[in-house]
Amino acid sequence: MTDVFRNYALLICLAIGVAVIPFFVSGSYYQGILIFSALNCLTCTGLCLLSGYAGQISIGHAAFNALGAYGTGICTTMFGLSPFVGMAVSAVISVFVAFVLGGPALRLKGHYLAMATLGFGAIIHTVAVAAVDITGGPQGISGIPSISLLGFELDSDLKQYYLCWAIALLGIFFALNLINSRIGRALKSIQGSEAAASSIGINTSIYKIQIFALSALYASISGSLYAHYMAYIDPEPFDVMHSVLLVTMVAVGGMHQIWGAVIGSVVLSLLPEALSFIGENFSIMGVSYKTDYNTLVYGGILLVIMLFLPDGLAGGLVKIKNSLKSSVIKTRKSA
Repeated sequence: MTDVFRNYALLICLAIGVAVIPFFVSGSYYQGILIFSALNCLTCTGLCLLSGYAGQISIGHAAFNALGAYGTGICTTMFGLSPFVGMAVSAVISVFVAFVLGGPALRLKGHYLAMATLGFGAIIHTVAVAAVDITGGPQGISGIPSISLLGFELDSDLKQYYLCWAIALLGIFFALNLINSRIGRALKSIQGSEAAASSIGINTSIYKIQIFALSALYASISGSLYAHYMAYIDPEPFDVMHSVLLVTMVAVGGMHQIWGAVIGSVVLSLLPEALSFIGENFSIMGVSYKTDYNTLVYGGILLVIMLFLPDGLAGGLVKIKNSLKSSVIKTRKSA
């Protein structure tokens, strides 16, 4: 089976899993966690295209989440526009900002690009806190309407779950097609060696700016969906630490594979609930587990994966599959 058909088969399996999970997981709380998984998955898919395939590290993608959330929040609450118009306006603003920022920032290499995007994220967060008349400051914006589709109001957690995952799946589908296209092959050559890519006629600057804008679009849509799901936004979820968490998700899952971003975002989105469950059981046994320890657990997981699985969880799964395949072949030959 070729990689293309394997990717489509995995995508169909993921879609089936998304469709049936609500039959086993009920309750607004758990459905809300799965919605956040979908939103992180969408942002991380775009970030994977930028970092894993174009070799550009960004620590400012929470800022594009914020542009998407605040853009649609302001459009719908202050100007009375529909959520879809608000999301479209936010997306245009995010892509424009990405092009303006990408021009000078993507000429930087190594840690300097990461620092530039880090600074951009800090600026957007500061503006969200300080521009009280527009963003509501620390009090945020409330009363953001839910999305309605052809007169069908998506006003429940279950409906929002299917909407967010449907858009996340579309994002994955588009990314998988992109990496198998001529553009994807150009991005891979840039990731391998920018000088070598330039020598064969690839305009590396244009490709890097375009993929930066595309990843910003993914993050903007994710932020807009977050705003309409929560019906309220404030600056706290869009701080620099969220940008770091997004990069960590991509790195843990496997930076050089779209499926790595999917696995990493889902695993780390669900991890706090798993740690909470473990903490409750420790408490029953008389051992005090504080939520502050979660940072240590995150750091430990990241350290172990970087040491033993440099290609992330997705790369580890591929190695396990290849090992099993080799074992089966050896067994058949020896039989």
